Amino acid sequence: MWIMGRWSEDRVASAAPDQSSLAAARKLARPGPWSDTGSNDVLVWGKCQGSGKTPYQVSVDTAAPAYRCSCPSRKFPCKHALALLLLWSRGEAADGGAETADFAREWAAQRAGRATAGGLRRSEQPADPEAQARRLADRQALMDAGIDDFSRWLTDLVRTGLAAARTQPYTWWDGVAARLVDAQLPGLAEQVRAMGSDVHARTDWADHLLLRAGRWWAVTKAWRMRDSLSAEELADLRAAIGWSIPTADLQGGESLPGPWLVLGAHRSDDGRLQQQRTWLRGPDGTVVVVLDFAARNDALATPQLAGAVLDATVARYPGSGPPRAMFSGPAALRGMADTLGEGGSIAQALDAEAAAVARSPWRDRHPVLLGRVRVFPDGSGWLRDEAGDALPLVDAPLDSLLALTGGHPADLFGELEEGHVRPLSAVVGGAVVTP
Repeated sequence: MWIMGRWSEDRVASAAPDQSSLAAARKLARPGPWSDTGSNDVLVWGKCQGSGKTPYQVSVDTAAPAYRCSCPSRKFPCKHALALLLLWSRGEAADGGAETADFAREWAAQRAGRATAGGLRRSEQPADPEAQARRLADRQALMDAGIDDFSRWLTDLVRTGLAAARTQPYTWWDGVAARLVDAQLPGLAEQVRAMGSDVHARTDWADHLLLRAGRWWAVTKAWRMRDSLSAEELADLRAAIGWSIPTADLQGGESLPGPWLVLGAHRSDDGRLQQQRTWLRGPDGTVVVVLDFAARNDALATPQLAGAVLDATVARYPGSGPPRAMFSGPAALRGMADTLGEGGSIAQALDAEAAAVARSPWRDRHPVLLGRVRVFPDGSGWLRDEAGDALPLVDAPLDSLLALTGGHPADLFGELEEGHVRPLSAVVGGAVVTP
């Protein structure tokens, strides 16, 4: 299946019926008035609050393209549809995994019905391999040009020095990210945009930027040799650059039955999108992560409780790790576990992370279950195991951790990221708790 690429802002502008509509759309292209936004491989949707009580329902079929809005405007597309597309082009509308809104799904079904009546239903027409190949070639050519441009930018970044990069305004980083979005490389764009804040907010900004720049350079080299990569390696690379996979394509892929133990979950919000990571372990010991996304003003999926045992089947995304998955259907609570399993030492966790990074150098974090570690309150907090090895904590509710464990050894699950542990759950007093 051909995956519809994200539009650039220039392409959105070219769809405007006139300049006044585009100017009005730019004023609306901010998260404030929008809710219930989302997108999949074909549709983009959202609700825009106008002057009335009921928000306008906006849907766009990016493949046709076709537009629908419940506003009274006679322009086609209207300013609301254009504004929604601008948000989507910048990565500010929920993407990949969002459940299609009822009004967008109904509109798409109506269009499909009309096409069927006219004998033009796309899904019943034989696929055109040549047309699909041309579209894929066009997309990859655009991505090739974007990778080349990004390589030149990275060369200039190193030539002028990391300290000089820290003096650049946020708009400098955002401009690079915008070019990456236009080149169908949203995963890299998100990382570059985040770096514009990290270089000022983090005390270890130099090490962080050096690590990221090296990883970005490796991505540019790997992309040029993608034809020689294995299927698993190519899937990891595509995930790193933001090549999304339609949900429908996963339904016929690898499915993993439960029950699944919820090891822990973490939510983050970068001001544009909210993300929720839920870590699960299957009966054979397989660990997967379920990702949920929502726009800033929308509600994320209800989080699963750490320690919950779920009767569910998950569909696994291609790639090595950490393996991403999605629930294939509803998840039923079977009960609550009183343990997370046998934890390992810090040395074993670091060895496992090193082996995983050797397989997939693009990974940002690694799941770890540490056995009998103590929490120490030095600085932002540390974990120390019985062998005397220690790791610093990050994003840790230190007071809560100290209160829960009382300074005693405890099993702890978390995310190992750049040499720090983000604690997500712990076993205390025969129960799995969230700090």
